[in-house]
Amino acid sequence: MFIGRERELDSLNQLYTSDKFEFAVIYGRRRVGKTALINEFIKDKKAIYFMGVESNEKQNLENFSRNILEYKTGLQADTAFLTFQAALEYVFKLAENERLILAIDEYPYVARSSKSLASTIQLLVDKYKENSRLMLILCGSSMSYMEDQVLAYKAPLYGRRTAQMKILPFDFADTCRYFKNFSDEDKALIYGIVGGTPQYLLQMDDGLSVEDNIKNTFLNPISSLFEEPENLLKQEVREPALYNAIITAIATGASRMAEISSKVGEDTSVCSTYLRNLINLGIVQKETPYGEKASRKSIYTIDDNMFRFWFRFVPENSSIIARGAADLAYKRIEPHLPDYMGKVFEEICKQYLWRLLLNGESPVEFKDLGRWWGTDPAARTQTEIDIMGEQDYETALFGECKWTNEKVDTGVLDKLVKRSQMFHYRKVWLYLFGKNGFTEVCRRRAEEMGNVSLITYKNIV
Repeated sequence: MFIGRERELDSLNQLYTSDKFEFAVIYGRRRVGKTALINEFIKDKKAIYFMGVESNEKQNLENFSRNILEYKTGLQADTAFLTFQAALEYVFKLAENERLILAIDEYPYVARSSKSLASTIQLLVDKYKENSRLMLILCGSSMSYMEDQVLAYKAPLYGRRTAQMKILPFDFADTCRYFKNFSDEDKALIYGIVGGTPQYLLQMDDGLSVEDNIKNTFLNPISSLFEEPENLLKQEVREPALYNAIITAIATGASRMAEISSKVGEDTSVCSTYLRNLINLGIVQKETPYGEKASRKSIYTIDDNMFRFWFRFVPENSSIIARGAADLAYKRIEPHLPDYMGKVFEEICKQYLWRLLLNGESPVEFKDLGRWWGTDPAARTQTEIDIMGEQDYETALFGECKWTNEKVDTGVLDKLVKRSQMFHYRKVWLYLFGKNGFTEVCRRRAEEMGNVSLITYKNIV
C-alpha cells in the first residue's frame, strides 16, 4: 500500500513528460521511503531499475548488466558488459529512440566500488544529453555522500542534474493515513514515538494499544526497532559511541552546548563538529529564539521523534529490557509520556498552522514559525512562547499548546496575551491549542477579544 508523496510524484511526472534528457537526484535518510517512491513512479513506465549492493565493482556491474538485458530481452541472462561505461552507453543509446527511465538506487554503494563511475556518468551526460530521451535517477541513503559527492560544487556531477529531491519523513497528517483503528489520541502518541518514517510506521499495529506497540518494538530485544538508532548511526558515522553519548545527553535534558559538552566529557569544539553532522543527518536541530539570527541562547533538540523517544527511554532501561521485563520498563516510561508529548504536540500544531497558510485560511501570512524564549522585561523572569510567526513589522501570531487532560482555562490565555505584549506588533492574532478543549469562561473571553482562535486537538485531526 503506497501512501502520500503526491507532490514528489507530481514533480517526477513533470520531468518525465518533458520527453527530453532529465537527471534527478533523490536522497534522504534510510527507511524514509525513497525506493517505494521510485517504484510507484516507474510502475507503469518503461524503466530499468538497479539497486546497488555493498560489494565490489564486478558484482555491481554484473547485477546492472542483468537488469539492462532483462529489460531489453525480457529474459534473465548471465552475460555482462565489460565496463560500467559500456553498460551506461548502451542505455543512453536505447533512450535515443524511446522515453526510458534508468533508476540507480543506493548509488553510493556502486560509486564507492567503482571510483570512476561519477566521471563516466558526467562524460556520457555531456555526450548524449542533446539527443537522449533518458530520465536518469540517482538515489542514495548516505546523506553525507550524496551531498558531498553528487550535489556539491566540486563533485564531478555538479551542474548536470535537472532536479533534486530530499525525501523527508511524513508529517502528522500523512502519518494518520496509515492507521484506521487507532483513536485520535493514539495517532498523536504513535507519531510522537516513531515520527513519520514509513518503515517505522509499518512496525506499528493499529489493532493493538499504544502500550503494546511500545512493548513489542522499543522494549523487545528481538525487534528491529530496538537497535535501529544505533544501527543507523553505524552506517552513517565513523565513531557512533560519541554520537550516541551526545544524542543521549540532549534526549535527557541537556540543550545548550556547554551542558552537552559537560555531560559527554568532551570539549565544545569536538561536540560542535559532531552536532553539525547530526544536524546534516536530520537527527538534531539547532534552534534560536524566533527572530534572532545568531544567539548565545541557541539550544539543540532532537528533530526525529523515533530517535528522541528511543534515546530518552531505552538506554536507561536497557538492563531490564534485556531481561525481558517489558512490563516493568513500560511502567517506568508511562508517567513521563504526557511531558514527552508536549513538544510533539507543538510540532503537530505548527503543521496545522502551515496547512492553514497554504490553504489561504490563515489570518496572518507568516513567513516562518518557531519558538521564542528569553527574559520578560516587566517581570524580569525567563519565559517562552510555544509558537510565533511574523507577517511583517506590524503583524504576527502567537500560539500556546497544552497536551493535558484538563480543559484550557483563561489563565493560559492571559499569559499568552502578556507574552505577546513584549513585542512591538500592532496587529496580533492568538492561537490556543488544547488537547481536550477549553472551559466555557475561556471560550467567552476569546469571543470578546475577537483576535483569538481556540483549536482543540480534534479540530486538527
